[in-house]
Amino acid sequence: MTTPVGRILLVEDTPTQAEVAKAQLRDLNHTIRVAETAAAALDQARAWDPDAILLDLELPDGSGLDVLKALRQEGFEAAIIVITANASMNTAVEVMKWGATDFLPKPYPKAKLVFTLQNAMEKRQLVIDNRALETELKAARSGVARDRFIGFIGASAAMQAVYRTIESVAKSRASIFITGESGTGKELAAEAVHKVSERRGGFVALNCGAIPRDLLESEIFGHVKGAFTGATDTRIGAARQADGGTLFLDEIGEMPLEMQVKLLRFVQTGTFQPVGASKPEKVDVRFVCATNRDPLAEVEAGRFREDLYYRLYVVPIELPPLRVRDGDPVLIARHFLQAYAKEEKKHFRAFAPEAEAAIRAYPWPGNVRQLQNAVRNAVVMHDGARLEAAMLPAPLLRATPHAAVPMTPAAALPIVVPPPASPPPLPVEPVPQVLAWTPPPVPPTLPAPIEIQPLWQMEKRLIMAALEQTQQDVPRAASLLEINPSTIYRKLQAWRSAEPPGG
Repeated sequence: MTTPVGRILLVEDTPTQAEVAKAQLRDLNHTIRVAETAAAALDQARAWDPDAILLDLELPDGSGLDVLKALRQEGFEAAIIVITANASMNTAVEVMKWGATDFLPKPYPKAKLVFTLQNAMEKRQLVIDNRALETELKAARSGVARDRFIGFIGASAAMQAVYRTIESVAKSRASIFITGESGTGKELAAEAVHKVSERRGGFVALNCGAIPRDLLESEIFGHVKGAFTGATDTRIGAARQADGGTLFLDEIGEMPLEMQVKLLRFVQTGTFQPVGASKPEKVDVRFVCATNRDPLAEVEAGRFREDLYYRLYVVPIELPPLRVRDGDPVLIARHFLQAYAKEEKKHFRAFAPEAEAAIRAYPWPGNVRQLQNAVRNAVVMHDGARLEAAMLPAPLLRATPHAAVPMTPAAALPIVVPPPASPPPLPVEPVPQVLAWTPPPVPPTLPAPIEIQPLWQMEKRLIMAALEQTQQDVPRAASLLEINPSTIYRKLQAWRSAEPPGG
């Protein structure tokens, strides 16, 4: 688990001791406030809602135990670590009974303070995550539509289908193959599968495209000391680390063919042999794979083994691109705005309506990852109560179909002076009426006949034109044509197969 970073309230009436504690925690990037009395501690806790409280028991206007009792009775869920110079077993039992997360006697070294605080915050985060997971699962069982699901944010129909699929397959042992454009959250989906499952082992993720070819076997299966030059120690690979859990192989389409043969045996038998080892090892691993390519097209192109494909492609999960997830971009943007405003210590609380309109209108070719970067950019570069449309990166504003035009204040409008009245016109003698010659009507021009071609030829011309316009970027071309990228991959493979040798 990633150690949380958050708001820390330090309740300490001795200024020098407070400064020492702040210095000891400086490297952890927490935001720290100090309260010197019990009354100030309660006021700050209620107004600021800290993530953790370091609470001295001996305060000038009361007991820290009374502060602890009051906060727990009011429902505060902050991790509370009680600190005292007069430590005793009875005191420790009393504060733990009233809901203290941990107990720290004075004087304490820096390492002890850091470990105790981080451990308490991780426990608190785990409780929050488990409660959220339980709420999501209850909502799923009741059939209620959800706008969040184990890390995902989205209430669209497309995402509801993804949530249901994950819940349906998570508890099985079947291999899962996740597809989707870059930035749609494939690793997030793999983690969701693991969390909903009943597997008690770890979740181990490996990006096959980011590991050099000659090290990939060692990364997956491990190696023994002396197996090759540079193998100075025995290494446990991802397969052993995922025993009893889930092994997520991201970008599996990048795996070289010779490594695919060894992976196939591992999938079939559940056994593998570390590099340089003399005997195989057996593990219990659930496989989840992902790629942003069309896996069947890769098989047809000879870049992915067909037998491995059929072993891994048991339950497919296709993640929809952000442009088809109605309403979700704004929900996700609001989440990122709150997170980054807190992280960057900015004052943003919401988007202006024009900003949300720009977010809805933009097609998001980079999906959630691009949206995340756009919001972070705006938060870093600006500040205010509302994030206005003008603060968003320029490409978003160019994509807005109906940009709001600011109204000119009435005081700034120019004063228009009417021209002076003209004298009345002189009387004109009536002119005899002459009938004008009217030319005969011109028959309408018929449209030029459309050149009719076989449908497959017109389809090919459109696809090739879209690829040329996007510099051979298949996902972008598919977006222009409003089709699935896998369709383009299959068509290209079929056309290549139909070409005569050497043609």
